[in-house]
Amino acid sequence: MNFPELPDFPWDSLADHAARARTHPDGVVDLSVGTPVDPVPQVIQDALASASHIPGYPTTHGTPALREAAAGALARRHEVTVDPSAVLPTIGSKELVAWLPTLLGCRDGVVVVPELAYPTYDVGARLAGARVLRSDGLTALGPERPALVWLNSPSNPTGQVLPVEHLRKVVSWARSRSVPVVSDECYLALGWETEPISLLHPTISDGDHTGLLAVHSLSKSSSLAGYRAGFVTGDPALVKGLLEVRKHAGMIVPHPVQSAMTAALTDDAHVAEQKARFRARREVLRPALRRAGFTVEHSEAGLYLWSTRDEPADTTVAWLASLGILVAPGTFYGPKGANHVRIALTATDERIATAATRLAG
Repeated sequence: MNFPELPDFPWDSLADHAARARTHPDGVVDLSVGTPVDPVPQVIQDALASASHIPGYPTTHGTPALREAAAGALARRHEVTVDPSAVLPTIGSKELVAWLPTLLGCRDGVVVVPELAYPTYDVGARLAGARVLRSDGLTALGPERPALVWLNSPSNPTGQVLPVEHLRKVVSWARSRSVPVVSDECYLALGWETEPISLLHPTISDGDHTGLLAVHSLSKSSSLAGYRAGFVTGDPALVKGLLEVRKHAGMIVPHPVQSAMTAALTDDAHVAEQKARFRARREVLRPALRRAGFTVEHSEAGLYLWSTRDEPADTTVAWLASLGILVAPGTFYGPKGANHVRIALTATDERIATAATRLAG
């Protein structure tokens, strides 16, 4: 079989460090993966259960209620206006990230990804038969016309927020070349020192979403990683094309999950409560890292503390594992992460406090 040539799954390489961390007498503090640990809000659980009796196939486009709820949430939470018909639910955001270059026909083209980036951007390009170019600017592209440009703000892994001026420049450059721009906005609700802004916001798009897509996830803001709940929205023509392909491919969000998403996108209270939990954990862990000799860079938004001790990432990972703390090396996200580690805020209050105590020696 001629399967696509893909890199090793990054987290498999953490097995030895994970084993070391688990030997700690008080147990491991796993800060390596951004998986939710807090309970799914009851309003969402109830909505999931309320649709569990429905036997028929769900619609690929999602229920009208779901699409209207997504449009309403974007308007309330992020001052973004979209037509509900231009909302398309996805089976989590990772699925869309991995398959979007294929769905957009990027074969033999160039997919531009951030220099420090979620590994699935690279994987998606490879699955499509495209070439990856890591670049945070446009000058490196020269005369080349890429097939797709990925943005990620707030960034995974760094937590950096792209300024309005940069986003406008990317949009202008891409539109002059008819290149689609896709913004991964899974952490948009988690601004700390600065407020992230969507690619679709009128200050960026001038109210015109042509050539623009924004990817959203409910995994972090609503603790729905296990539900695989996300959506994409933006350019109505691009969304319509994705819808047609996904219909043929059977890429459909289950009806109970669509019901749960509708509840999550309608209720803002649980989002604020979850953000407060993450903020409290950040306020414990970040100063503890600094006192332990780390420099925390960027990290003004999102779920991660991008940290360095000015040494190879694997050395830092090993040192933390000796304390029973497991983190992800920056090398997972690109060559520029060679001396950094990504430390997640997704652990319970007790485990975050335990990590802070261990860092204090």
